[in-house]
Formats: sequence, structure tokens, C-alpha cells
Amino acid sequence: MSASPASTLRVVMADDSAVIREGLTAMLADEPDVELVGVCGDGNELERLIAAQHPDVVIADIRMPPSGEHEGIRIAARLRETDPRVGVVILSQHVEPDYAMDLMSSGTNGRAYLLKDRVSNAGELVRAIHAVAEGRSAIDPLIVDALIAARTRDRYSQLDQLTQRELQILAQIAEGKSNAAIARSLVLTKRAVEKHVNSIFAKLDLPDPANVSRRVMAALMFLADGAELGGQPHGSERN
Repeated sequence: MSASPASTLRVVMADDSAVIREGLTAMLADEPDVELVGVCGDGNELERLIAAQHPDVVIADIRMPPSGEHEGIRIAARLRETDPRVGVVILSQHVEPDYAMDLMSSGTNGRAYLLKDRVSNAGELVRAIHAVAEGRSAIDPLIVDALIAARTRDRYSQLDQLTQRELQILAQIAEGKSNAAIARSLVLTKRAVEKHVNSIFAKLDLPDPANVSRRVMAALMFLADGAELGGQPHGSERN
């Protein structure tokens, strides 16, 4: 069960940097609704603190001993199984969208991912603490931007699989044309257009014939590539 927003939240915090630990401790010292009940410097100590203190929220560095890798993510994943009521705020030094995806892969509820150099005041951190304690989530906008950029790169790689003819047809799909209209425009048979359209859907991972929005999704992927109608995305050569 999530902690009540009106109650004092018990928080433990782990970071392998003494400077960060001291800074966060000072930042939270005057917060009346947050009680920092434990501070440590590595993942093993953090797990002992969690067992001893039964916190509402855990604040953890993403990388710390003993592994020096994604200790914070590992502990968050374990808590999802053993004590799902505990919220977790992960702090990272760098924009690492893959780690954010790992953190949120089993659900966004009760999880936050913040960048250390952008947690400039207690208010931002306290808001994240309350969010995860209440089963909500928080993520730094820079991480969101990085995730969107990664998704866009994935779209580009899918469009790169299309032939020149398929791109021409996809451009006309984006104009809202039917298969018959495309056939007339490109001087093709309707059957040929249908074969190209099915190939496009397969290459763009839209293979389900029951999905009536496939034409819309394909058009959006094409337009998101920044292509002009009738042109080809980002100037690459096609066969």
C-alpha cells in the first residue's frame, strides 16, 4: 500500500560520492514531510538499510559498488518483486535512456529517473519522492528527449529498408490516397500497388491485416522522417 501524501515519508539514500550524499542530506534536512532515515555508499549497504528501515522511498545512484554498474536499477527491479509499495528515485550523472527504459520496463508506477546536475533544489527532488510514494512516476525531460530521439532513429532504420517504388507509394499513402488512386497516379495495376503496400507494412512492422490504422501509422512514420510528400527521407539513395 502506498504511503499517504499527508504523512512523513521515510527515505533511505545511497550514492558512492560523499559529496553527493552530503548535498542531498542537506537538501532534505529542512523538509518537514521527508525523514531521511539512512544514508550509505553502495548497493549492499543499501539493501541492508532497506531491510532494517522499511522505507517508503529509496533514492539510489544508478552506478555504485559493489558492481560499479547499474546497482540502482538492479535494486529497483528486486523491490518491484519483493516490496512493490516502495518507491524508487534513481539518480544518474548522464543521459542514459537505456537505463531509464530498464527502470520502467516492469511498470512506471512508483519509479523516477532524475539527472543529478538538474536536481538543483529540494523542491524538485521532494516532488519526485512524493510522486513515487504515491505510485506515480517522474522522469527528467532530457531523458524523454533522448528516448524520442532513439525512437526516431529506429523509424529511420525501418524506412531505410524501403525501395524507391515503396517510398513513392508510401508518400502517396501519406497524402491520403487509396490504392486505386495510387495505381492511376503511378501507372501501375491495383494488384501491384497492393503487393507494394503489403511489403511496406511488413517492413515497417505493421503486418496485422486486422489493424485498420496501418495506413495512418505508416504515413505518420513517413512524415516523422521529415520527408516531403513525393520525396524520399533524408536524402538517402534507394534501389
